[in-house]
Amino acid sequence: MRLSRQRRMVLELLWDVKDHLSARDIFEKLNARGRNIGHTSVYQNLEALQSAGVIECLDRANGRLYGYRSDPHSHLTCLKTGAIQDLDVELPVELLRQIEEHTGFSIETYTLHLSGRPR
Repeated sequence: MRLSRQRRMVLELLWDVKDHLSARDIFEKLNARGRNIGHTSVYQNLEALQSAGVIECLDRANGRLYGYRSDPHSHLTCLKTGAIQDLDVELPVELLRQIEEHTGFSIETYTLHLSGRPR
C-alpha cells in the first residue's frame, strides 16, 4: 500500500489520539490542526487503511469508529459515556477448551467486547 500524504495524516492522528474516532471526528480534528483534507478523502483513506489491516474498524449502532490498533485485542465500552478502551485479555486455557468442546470449533484467535459502568 502506498502511504500518501492523506493516509499519513489519518494514521498520525489515530496514533496520536489513541482513541476510537468516527470519520467525522477525524475530519474535524485534522482540519482543526490546519490539515486541509476533505470528507471524501478521509472516508476513502480510512477504508483503504482498514482493508489493508493497518487500522481497526468497529461497527456501532451510531456508526463506524476507527482505531489505531490492528492486532487482535478486546474492548471495554463504558455504558455511561460510550468511551471505548482497548484491552489485552488472555483467557484461561481451560475456558478455551470448554468453548471448543461446546462448539466443536478449534479456537485460533478471539476478541471480547465487555460493557460496564465505572464503580
